[in-house]
Amino acid sequence: MPKKLPPAPKPGSLKFRKKFSMPALLEQVKSNFIKLPDYRKKEGKFPLADVLMSGLAIFSLKDASLLEFDKNRSDPIRLQNLNSLYGINNIPCDTQLRTILDKVPPHLLRSIFVELHQTLQQQGEWEQYKFLGKYLVSMDGTGVYSSSNISCPECCVKHKGKDNESYYHQLLAAVMVHPDKKTVLPFYPEAITHQDGDNKNDCEHNAAARLIPQLHKDFPRAEFIALQDALACNGPHIKRLKEHNFSFIITAKPKSNSFLLSQVLAGLDNNTTQEMSFTREDGTEIGYRYANDISLNHTHSDLKVNFIDYWEIHPNRKNFLYACVTDTPLTADNVADVVRAGRTRWKVENETFNTLKNQGYNLEHNYGHGEKHLSTVFATLTFLAFFLDQIQETSCRYFQAARDRQHTRTGLWREMRALFYTHYISDWEQLYAALIWGHEGSQLAPHWNNTR
Repeated sequence: MPKKLPPAPKPGSLKFRKKFSMPALLEQVKSNFIKLPDYRKKEGKFPLADVLMSGLAIFSLKDASLLEFDKNRSDPIRLQNLNSLYGINNIPCDTQLRTILDKVPPHLLRSIFVELHQTLQQQGEWEQYKFLGKYLVSMDGTGVYSSSNISCPECCVKHKGKDNESYYHQLLAAVMVHPDKKTVLPFYPEAITHQDGDNKNDCEHNAAARLIPQLHKDFPRAEFIALQDALACNGPHIKRLKEHNFSFIITAKPKSNSFLLSQVLAGLDNNTTQEMSFTREDGTEIGYRYANDISLNHTHSDLKVNFIDYWEIHPNRKNFLYACVTDTPLTADNVADVVRAGRTRWKVENETFNTLKNQGYNLEHNYGHGEKHLSTVFATLTFLAFFLDQIQETSCRYFQAARDRQHTRTGLWREMRALFYTHYISDWEQLYAALIWGHEGSQLAPHWNNTR
């Protein structure tokens, strides 16, 4: 049986939070775009802000392709709605959109991510993400483009044989997470692309070496805890985190680090390693083994970390094991929370990459590869559209009610597009009202009844 939808809230019971309503967010985005330098000598018919907003609208509406967005581009309904909802005055065709955005340096888009986070900070929204007294930032890389035929100067290259190459782009994402929240707040993603003057492929490690100092520069007073996988469990990376005031909880593989494991096991004899366990009502055994102030490995014996080994032994399903290193001093009172925080790293996979690839955002879809920056610009605009949705899902009651009524994200995007392409819509409140209470309650004007 289909899942019953929750009852709609009473009309008039919802209010837009001014700072976090979609019109306010888009106004802030466009104001930022207007301030960006335009590389073109002559602006022409299409201001850069309108071109960037058009790209953002594609990923906000979750159109499957530029062709779908461009289809019937001169349709009066579409023209009005792009103007009334996204503030776009001049809409480029798909070819013009690709040509102009291809030469936009992606790093220029960092400023809008910073501005949006600063607004969230100022309005107290960051506080609900605080855990262990700091802010958890989960980091991981993901692919956004791959082809054996089409490439650009920024593509990394994978050699599969003498005459067989494939080309790809990746991103290193950093998102603010909380163990008890499904929503995440993404920061500007760092592109993993071929770097000018470098003969080797870029990689996640190099991208982290750029991203971490930049995050510290953008938010110098913020206390972050980096959550990362075992690839980051190495001396140079941990030292870099410390240099830029990051705490860390990083997945460890003690079996591949005999020096780390030997110290932990030796601590059982001299009581520097602590162990505790208990059994839940369902028969699951939960256990923690932890030690403070041990050397990371032979190479970096001077680098001291704290270690946790955690296990769940289930009577009727597969057991779960997790180990990590951290700079947080461990006690019997906080070890469970440190494990909870560390396991929240998976939200960059589940609530971020899975959502972006499988719930309407089409992150891996090739909207146009370009000859310079286009692939990265499109991926960054996708992250920006996702960020705006996450802010609304966290703080906008209209969006929350519309999401509840449509049951799923993909269902919500589908209904939004249907209304956007068939009805004149005066503002976002009217659109969300239609999604929550139906067309009559929203007083939308279908195109066949419009007398303009």
